[in-house]
Order: sequence, then C-alpha cells, then structure tokens
Amino acid sequence: MPHKITLTGSATGPLREYDRYVAFDMREKGSPSAPKGLKKSTFISYTVFVAKKAFNKTGLTKKSIMHEKILIQGEPTLDIPIDECPGEVGVICFQITVLPNKNDKEKNQSDAKKEPKQEASASSEAPQKTESKKQEEEQASVSQSVANEKKKEAEIVQQKMKENPVQEEKATPQKKSMPNQPKGTQDLLSFDDIIVPEEFLKTRPNPEKTQKVIDFVKRTGRLDEPLTIEKGSNILKDGYRRYIVAKTVKMDKVPVVYEYQK
Repeated sequence: MPHKITLTGSATGPLREYDRYVAFDMREKGSPSAPKGLKKSTFISYTVFVAKKAFNKTGLTKKSIMHEKILIQGEPTLDIPIDECPGEVGVICFQITVLPNKNDKEKNQSDAKKEPKQEASASSEAPQKTESKKQEEEQASVSQSVANEKKKEAEIVQQKMKENPVQEEKATPQKKSMPNQPKGTQDLLSFDDIIVPEEFLKTRPNPEKTQKVIDFVKRTGRLDEPLTIEKGSNILKDGYRRYIVAKTVKMDKVPVVYEYQK
C-alpha cells in the first residue's frame, strides 16, 4: 500500500503554473508535546502538485489560495527536482477541497437557529428517513466517482513528470521589474533586517537539500525562490533553508515576497 498524506492550511508561497499542473508550498506545525524522552516535532514544509483540471474546479485563484483554508489528500514523492520542489516533502495531490470559512460557518449556524422548529408527525418520520438515506447513498456514489477521476488525473501528472523534463507554460511576455531574481520576487530586503522566529532557529534544514540550493546560488548568482516575509514586521514566515543559504554565501540583500497580516 502506498503512503497516504493529508494536509490542511493555506499556501505559504505564490502559486506556480506548469504545463498540465500547478504547484504551491504549504507548512504544518508538529504536535506541541512529545512522549517523554523524545524531542518535540517541528515545522515541515511541503510542495503540493495538483492537476490543473482538478485545481480549476475548486475556484481558487493565485490570490485566494494564500487566504483560503484547503484540505489536501495525496501521496508523498521524492522524485521531483529541487528547483520545482523547495519544500522538504513533495506531495502528489489526489483530491483538493476548499474548507468553509469559520465566519461563514458561524453565520449558517446562527441562521439555522433563527428558523422556527417544526415537529414532524410520527407517521411521516419513516418516509423522510428513507428518502434521506437514499440521498446520502447517491451523494456518496457521486463523491467516489469524482475522487476516482481526480486520482487518475494526479497519476497522469506524476507519470508525465517522471518521463519528461518539466517545462513551464509559455506566458505572455511581461516586464521584469527584478532582473536576475527568482520568479514571484516582490522586493529586495536587507539580510540583516529579517527577523527569524524562535521555532525556525530550533530546526535544522535537510543538509542535502540545503547544499543543492547553495550549488544553485553559486551556479546562477541568485536564490531559487524568494523568502516569504510578513509585511511591516519583516518576520520570516517561510523559506528558512534559503535564509540559511543566504547567510552561508554572505548575501547582503535577498529576494522576498510579502505575506500580509490577517
């Protein structure tokens, strides 16, 4: 049986579009406590790969994916090149679901309480339960069909990535405001101005992936992706491995993308 993985949260970096799929980064925090004698778990960063057809069905956009809470169900993969998988673990997505907003959920519950309660007679309860059960069975059948279709699309994406080198979809030429900087860069920030949270300082990024990024910087003269920084406070939100690389190669300024306070 292949390994299964489930993630919940929002994207921590910009959406990246490729030929037949899209990719974005997510991060999950480990449990706050661990069994006695063991070290506490830490943040793990993931790069999620979703078929374009499945992604478009969610109604998400490049902007909304940074704010909407989503549920990812898929399988981990280690076959993706470092340039396309900055996360510590790659995830091939079989199913992506947009979770309801907390405020919307509370509003729906409030509206439901305002509706007048009506008691059904004992004679009508049996037919209603039968009809409800029938509807649930029909919905389960439809959901299973949709899940199978999305799984097949994800398998096609994974097979295509293994057989052919991934090429980014040709987009309409745009003016480059940040020459020789990674895609998505919004600004160049002084390395000394970045504030690193304590939970990052307690972690140790994967040495092999870190070395690959160092080699990439030495080869191209730039980072492979910008760091995600909270606007205004300059607190590092994502990209601690690239922060370590920038410190190692003694970069004065680093490319960043801003995440606004919620």
